Amino acid sequence: MFSRWNWVACGFYLLLNICSPDASGGLVQSCGHIIPESPVLALGSNFTALCILNESCLDFGNIYASQIIWKIKNRLVPKEQYREINRTVSSVTFNDTSSLATPLTCNILADGQIEQNIYGITVTVGLAPEKPKNLSCIVHQVSRFTYVMTCTWNPGRHTFLDTQFRLKYRWPEAVFPDCIPKDVNNSCTVNDIQFFVNTEIWVEATNALGKAESDRLVVDPIDIVKPLSPQNVSITSGLLPTVLQLSWENWISDAVMTLKFNIRYRIAGETNWMEVPPEDTASPRTSFSIQGLRPYTEYVFSIRCMKEDGAGYWSDWSEEKTGVTIEDQPSKGPPIWRIIDTSQSPACWTVHLIWKALKPYEANGVILQYELTVRDKSSLSSPVKKYNVTGTNHTSQLREGTYEVTLIARNSVGPSPPSVLLIPASNSKAPVRNLRTLPKHDKLWVGWTAPNNYVLKYVIEWCLVSSSSDCMIEWQIAQGDVQGIDLKGIKPFKCYLITVYPLYADGQGSGQSVKAYLKQDRPSKGPTVQTKKVGKAEAVLTWNHLTVEEQNGFIRNYTILYKTIDGNETVVTVDPSKTEYTLSSLTSDTLYTVRMMASTDNGSRTGPDFTFTTQKFGKGEIEAIVVPVCLAFLLIVLLGVLFCFNKRDLIKKHIWPIVPDPSKSNIAQWSPQVPAKHNISSKDQMYPEGSFTDVSVVEIEADDKKSFSEQDLKPFDLLKKEKSTSEGHSSGIGGSSCMSSPRQSVSDSDEGETTQNTSSTVQYSTVVLNGYRDQTPVQVFSRSESTQPLLDSEERSDDHAGGADSTAQRQQYFRQNGGQDETNTDRPCFERTKQITHANEGDFVGFVQLQISGQSSQPLGLGMEKNTQEAALSNVLQTCTEGQTVRPETVEENPLSVDEMPKSYLPQTVRQGGYMPQ
Repeated sequence: MFSRWNWVACGFYLLLNICSPDASGGLVQSCGHIIPESPVLALGSNFTALCILNESCLDFGNIYASQIIWKIKNRLVPKEQYREINRTVSSVTFNDTSSLATPLTCNILADGQIEQNIYGITVTVGLAPEKPKNLSCIVHQVSRFTYVMTCTWNPGRHTFLDTQFRLKYRWPEAVFPDCIPKDVNNSCTVNDIQFFVNTEIWVEATNALGKAESDRLVVDPIDIVKPLSPQNVSITSGLLPTVLQLSWENWISDAVMTLKFNIRYRIAGETNWMEVPPEDTASPRTSFSIQGLRPYTEYVFSIRCMKEDGAGYWSDWSEEKTGVTIEDQPSKGPPIWRIIDTSQSPACWTVHLIWKALKPYEANGVILQYELTVRDKSSLSSPVKKYNVTGTNHTSQLREGTYEVTLIARNSVGPSPPSVLLIPASNSKAPVRNLRTLPKHDKLWVGWTAPNNYVLKYVIEWCLVSSSSDCMIEWQIAQGDVQGIDLKGIKPFKCYLITVYPLYADGQGSGQSVKAYLKQDRPSKGPTVQTKKVGKAEAVLTWNHLTVEEQNGFIRNYTILYKTIDGNETVVTVDPSKTEYTLSSLTSDTLYTVRMMASTDNGSRTGPDFTFTTQKFGKGEIEAIVVPVCLAFLLIVLLGVLFCFNKRDLIKKHIWPIVPDPSKSNIAQWSPQVPAKHNISSKDQMYPEGSFTDVSVVEIEADDKKSFSEQDLKPFDLLKKEKSTSEGHSSGIGGSSCMSSPRQSVSDSDEGETTQNTSSTVQYSTVVLNGYRDQTPVQVFSRSESTQPLLDSEERSDDHAGGADSTAQRQQYFRQNGGQDETNTDRPCFERTKQITHANEGDFVGFVQLQISGQSSQPLGLGMEKNTQEAALSNVLQTCTEGQTVRPETVEENPLSVDEMPKSYLPQTVRQGGYMPQ
């Protein structure tokens, strides 16, 4: 514990030693220092520093050199680079100063824990200056009498140190003050210059690591002068149209130096300069005449000068000045061409004469007018036509023939040479051969092979091909000795139609044409494909050609790409001239996706996708199926018709049963007063044992009585009389069927219905009774088995009045023992039967009850009537079983009149031993 506090005290003492002021006001001497102090080191060299401790610090704190540690910019230096020289001195060595940074500090590690800085230095690393190179000097003329000299040099590599450059110069007998550059290290300007004396000039570079000097330059300043350019340049026109006069002033006197000049000029608007030959201007002068210029042309001029013997430097070019030469006659006639339109009539031509304006150097002035002459060479007697035109075209109506056209351009000086164009009646001469094109940068070269005959000129026509406008013709004339020409102004990605005509002395050859592109690109859009016809295994595709604006080049081929949804894509290449193609070997009833691609020399473009579905059946397959099926159906129908025709009687019998003819009925000959009897020898012969009743029920609808005649209503009158006079001889059906089967023999109308159909239901029944307890019946009544109505009947509407009473009135019965009281209804069934047997004069067992139920509005259904009958019969049988007397319904006291009586026709046939009631 004591040792630790001891080291803390020592550190505090060291801090006070370093920072505390002494009595004299200065800083107290530190505990150590580093040598060398703030060194400047060469980059890449080795370096050793020493840290020396003071004796005073050693005595107080027991501090030794072994406790010293070194740091570079707070980064610990490896201890391998340390060396303890004695108890107060420690050194550190760096083999390469490239990695050495600043500051470098010496520190003490007290008690192994407390680190205390003793001293630090700043280390500077750099390079020694190199020898300056390429020293050169130039004397600039600032004004007429003022000159300055500026020298420049190459300072060499960067030294990373503060390096000072000095320009030194001297005469052999005198030394001048150094010129120190400002803000730069590679040039310096000297204001005091003396001509005609050799001066020695050099550059010296100095820094902390060394000094270097450039090579010595010995020169007379007069030989390195750059004079001012000539001033006040002026241009005047001469007497000749090809000459201009230049004049100027020099700013340096001939006493100082003599000058030579350099003159350049160009046509206004152009960039290429032309120079006067140097030997023509190699002597001192202040003016010069330039010859060989173009008439009526604007020129731009500039002049410069330098020392006559060539020593020194050229001055800058003077300010540009312009001048215009005077006019002259046109140097050549305008090039002329024609376009012949024979659309109106082959015998009458519309000739469009066109010519190009002369270029400025050809016109040599302002063209005032053009003189046009047309001469008919096929008819010498035809007058010559002359025209004065100010434009560059003229249209004439000419007859078919050979014409000579002459054109002259005229300016203020005079006319041009004539231009002659021969228009032959036909282009019968030989054309050019092997017409071809070749792109060259921004120009399109057109070449051809000349015909065998001598050609005066060639006319090259070209126009931009467009699908929306006419071809605007441009043209150019080439001399007869050339076989190729460059066309200018051609646009890339555009199609041009180029035609070449050879012109002969006595005629003209036919034109040869070719299409060309200066530069091609891929099409701007792809073709749009559609289906023209789709079959089972094939599809006809059709498309339109791309417009010339969309092609952007020559279409080399079309490519069709088609596939199914999950299949591989199939590729077909098609000739570019086609607009239709048939895809074969397709799968039926399948969805296909197809697209088309157009290709040029520089790429391809694909059009939109199109889908179609192949047919499920091929052509003729549906017909092959439908036609046999239809034929078979027609055959079956025909056979059916034949069969029905042959079996018409049988079919008629089943569908339309034979209806008896009332006109042939024997009902009129049958009398109800003397009923026929069955001739039956034995009861068993007629009815087998165990048979009680044979009931047959038929329901018919009787229409309105208005449909019947009086003859038809007579049987009902007789029936009324019989019922009114002989009630004692008849009984209800309930009494006669007491011992019979529960089946109802007479169908009653539904008593609960107050409103009925207009049609009535007429029921026919046959009741055959066996004798009681094996007794032989005296008489058996029978009725017809026919189920067909003879005629319809209709009740009056007032038959339905009276509610339930009217319902009872509609039910009529033929009764036995008509004079019997109502009290007899209380007797037993069997007793009543016996009474009936002995009461009648004629032995009979039973008779038929006919009930006609009138319906007010609608016919009553057959099923409802049968249910009513079965219910009535069940009630009767139940009454008989219980030993109660069944009271049959009776007819009203007042018998119905003929009109009120329900209408009916009785059966047509009668069984043996029975009769038919009416």
